[in-house]
Amino acid sequence: MHPVIEKVTQEVIERSDPTRSAYLKYIDGIGKQGPNRLGLPCGNFAHGFAACSESEKTDLKGNQKANIAIITSYNDMLSAHQPYKDAPDLIKAAIREAGGVAQVAGGVPAMCDGITQGQPGMELSLFSRDLIAMTTAIGMSHNMFDGALYLGVCDKIVPGLLIGALSFGHLPAVFVPAGPMPSGITNKEKARARQAYAIGKISREELLAAESASYHSAGTCTFYGTANSNQMMMEIMGLHLPGSSFINPYTPLRDELTKAAAKQVLKFTALGNDYRPIARMVNEKAVINAVIGLLATGGSTNHTMHLIAIARAAGIVLNWDDFDRLSKAIPLIAKIYPNGPADVNHFQAAGGMGVLIAELLKNGLLHEDILTVADKCGMNNYKQEPKLIDGKLVWEPVPTASLDEDVLSTVAQPFATGGGLHLMQGNLGRGISKLSAVSEDHRIVEAPAVVFDDQEDFLSAFKRGELEKDLVAVIRFQGPRSNGMPELHKLTPPLGVLQDRGFKVALVTDGRMSGASGKVPSVIHICPECEVGGPLAKVRNGDIIALNLQTGDCNVRVDEDEFNSRVPWPNSAKNHHYGMGREMFGGFRLGASSAETGASNLFAVD
Repeated sequence: MHPVIEKVTQEVIERSDPTRSAYLKYIDGIGKQGPNRLGLPCGNFAHGFAACSESEKTDLKGNQKANIAIITSYNDMLSAHQPYKDAPDLIKAAIREAGGVAQVAGGVPAMCDGITQGQPGMELSLFSRDLIAMTTAIGMSHNMFDGALYLGVCDKIVPGLLIGALSFGHLPAVFVPAGPMPSGITNKEKARARQAYAIGKISREELLAAESASYHSAGTCTFYGTANSNQMMMEIMGLHLPGSSFINPYTPLRDELTKAAAKQVLKFTALGNDYRPIARMVNEKAVINAVIGLLATGGSTNHTMHLIAIARAAGIVLNWDDFDRLSKAIPLIAKIYPNGPADVNHFQAAGGMGVLIAELLKNGLLHEDILTVADKCGMNNYKQEPKLIDGKLVWEPVPTASLDEDVLSTVAQPFATGGGLHLMQGNLGRGISKLSAVSEDHRIVEAPAVVFDDQEDFLSAFKRGELEKDLVAVIRFQGPRSNGMPELHKLTPPLGVLQDRGFKVALVTDGRMSGASGKVPSVIHICPECEVGGPLAKVRNGDIIALNLQTGDCNVRVDEDEFNSRVPWPNSAKNHHYGMGREMFGGFRLGASSAETGASNLFAVD
């Protein structure tokens, strides 16, 4: 094992001991032998199976068969979740065949950042994660279940499901992916169309045609944003069946994997001899594996918040310094858009998760000894890929090397010697930068600040031609407590245009960028946020901001005494608190912790 990984892991274990021990003590206390449902009073129990078939009622009245909860994020507007439409029937049939019963215990909301991007609804997006966790808990709170299957894919859905599952950590759990849509036009073509539209070279109709050729069918988007980073993380933590993350929906292999996941959870309930509660699976080593996978693949910056919140749900204290130190030890060995031209289907064809995991294990860059949902424990079982042979699902060893080293390389010949994320800090606070898609000649920027409190104001200034110069765009009051921390991906095309015109440009904000943050250097998630008086609220137009993404420095070049004497600028964007449902999330805003501690309402961390 690489010494940095060993050291960081041990520090996380020691730092987490009080909270992790308390969590496990609680979980061990609520676990019980025999079906959980038998502890319910008869009236309660009758309510729990009233809608079941007679045979299911007979099974549930007994004490031999496990009852498995299905928590689903199905809706048929979102392409990523539409494939879950038929999953409950597949799951119920598979579990019945394997000797159990399954019930849909609840549905969770699933919103799409791609639809709400730049719209008022985006200000609900981050908080939807905690709401999903709470909704998961409501579905599971009927206490009828001996295990659970969690059906989710996209940005906040999987982290929310996992946080909710960890509240019921005494139960085994398997996460069931839906898979990416087949490849459409290339991501490079899509980005080119967006930039062309930003400068008026193509019409809205032409832009819509390009977008529709990219997002064209059921399944997740094919770029490597938060949704596909979720799938990578679930597999590298051992919560997906081996090799199941990136199999396309509506294929025979996808359906067989869904059935196999259903049968698998039955093996791990307390009624059998191989009890695997999710509380024991999501331990410090599994969480570190998730960070390693994120860094090795250039995954989503959103997980610098989500993973911290997930870890806290399991009593584990993870922080940005851990990400930063691991980033210096973990090479970037996958190149998927926006870090390169390939999409996740190309990554899968090159060898996918199995080859990635095998390469990391071979070089001592991944914890092998974790509890997983594979038949045998340990990450060595994830060096396999599923196949259908004569209609039967089997797992075979992955290729011994990548089938396309332009997409999936090796530790010996990485795309970059360090991972894709850096901690940025200085007199503007602490934040996160994603380097993996930023070329080396754009990683150092020193330019005057141009300050905005709303991304629409920036876009208007761009359209008026006022930004044709070197600049650092400062977008303030975008943190969790201010307006829910919306993604600011709408800024990417105009900033990209300015960069392509030869200007030195960068973005600094206490908000988020897309999980597919691209080629423009940025420092995001700045803490403390402006709403609580963070230093970014003191920056004025024309102040020189110096960013060095290589060294992690983030500073404003203003005399220290003068800067300290400035009064933080007040938030003038309170209109963001009303409309499109935002008025109902005031409590979430007021109670949100910092981005560095997970931007959550669920844990007392600040």
